[in-house]
Amino acid sequence: MQTILRMTGRQHALLRAHLFPRDGNEAVAVALCGRRVGESRHVLTVRKIELVPYEACAVRTPMRVTWPTDQVLPPLLEEASRRGLALLKIHSHPEGLAKFSQTDDESDCALFPSVYAWTESEHPHASVIMLPSGRVFGRVVKESGEFESLPLVSVAGDDLQYFWHSSGSEEDVPEFARRHAQAFGAGTTRALRNLSIAIVGCSGTGSLVIEQLARLGVGRLVIVDPDRVEEKNLNRILNATMEDARLERLKVEVLARAIHHMELGTKIVPLARNLFDAEVVRQVAECEVLFGCMDSVDGRHLLNRLAVFYSLPYFDVGVKLVADGQGGVEQICGTVHYLQPDGSSLLSRGVYTIEQMRAAALKRTNPTAYRDQLREKYIVGVQEERPAVISVNMQLASTAVNEFLARLHNYRDDGNTPFAVNRISLTQAQTYYEPDGKPCRALARHVGRGDVSPLLEFPELSETTVSEPGMAA
Repeated sequence: MQTILRMTGRQHALLRAHLFPRDGNEAVAVALCGRRVGESRHVLTVRKIELVPYEACAVRTPMRVTWPTDQVLPPLLEEASRRGLALLKIHSHPEGLAKFSQTDDESDCALFPSVYAWTESEHPHASVIMLPSGRVFGRVVKESGEFESLPLVSVAGDDLQYFWHSSGSEEDVPEFARRHAQAFGAGTTRALRNLSIAIVGCSGTGSLVIEQLARLGVGRLVIVDPDRVEEKNLNRILNATMEDARLERLKVEVLARAIHHMELGTKIVPLARNLFDAEVVRQVAECEVLFGCMDSVDGRHLLNRLAVFYSLPYFDVGVKLVADGQGGVEQICGTVHYLQPDGSSLLSRGVYTIEQMRAAALKRTNPTAYRDQLREKYIVGVQEERPAVISVNMQLASTAVNEFLARLHNYRDDGNTPFAVNRISLTQAQTYYEPDGKPCRALARHVGRGDVSPLLEFPELSETTVSEPGMAA
């Protein structure tokens, strides 16, 4: 089983500042991590960081650090045991040695047996090294003392950083992607080939995002949508036909068929299920990037929450067309949000309110009660249908994919920080940008929690039991 590590941009910056205090000596920190316990992949998500004070270390040289484990670790191990968390040791190599030294081997072999004994868990714990460049690499230290490299350490910040283990990352760029490599570099093209991306919502904007990602050479796409193709969808779902509508084929099957026929090497996982499904949440959580292409308020909130719990970058696409009822258009606009796990959220950015979220949830779970409360004016109604035009959807879908590429391969003159929100108004012929806001008070406490029971602390996801640790953090 592969084990990968995720952290946020803020966590990475905190560690880098501590581990390289400009005195040329090694430094150390310890973190507790949440888990996504999968069948073939185990994900560690940094949850809590403990910086070991420099003055507490008995030895600090350019090649060695000795720190008081008996003082630092007991409260962390107690918490790890109680909440099913993993322990992560992080130290620096200020001289740039890009491998574990013999001293590191001896230190990890001495430390981690006691970690396993204290936590009484068979699930992995890990040790990583940060280099002066900010690159992070590491390994699982097994209870037996064996080492197993982490194939990937990812950082979701203003930039998306993917630190791959050397094996498997030097694949030749395929012919169809060579012009992408000319624009973004072979490294970015290889990164795309190694990524697994989830797209939730496969209709107006989702099908367009999926098409672009497949032709960019993304290695694996997990596409989620429970709905079937209808004739009214044919104005905006790429690759859908009248026959698909007549036969009421599933949207995910239609798109999977198209990607299969491309023969570009992208693996496709179609999930014809609702996002409010524990198995879907688990599969989406194992991807490296999330795209949300949904209209529903409660669905967008759930996906934002999933991104926070599992430390994932989230690109949200929203389109709004307002008709005047007389054959004209009052407004054509759309927004692409980039959301970091420990940054602001769609809720804190005012995309929707708590009241709208509750109304959407009630409409989905109890339509009769929703209609009753709507009639009695206890709640504000959720808009049933909106106009949809493929050219508008195409522009917003392309903006979302280009935003992703900018985060992966920073080509902007002004960097990525100012562009957390991209607002496009076609009626005003204007584009507006906003930076990320303050961390969302409602979601910040959940960063990196990983698997809990019920999943994401949503009662609706409690019917299917989660894998161990399965404990509320």
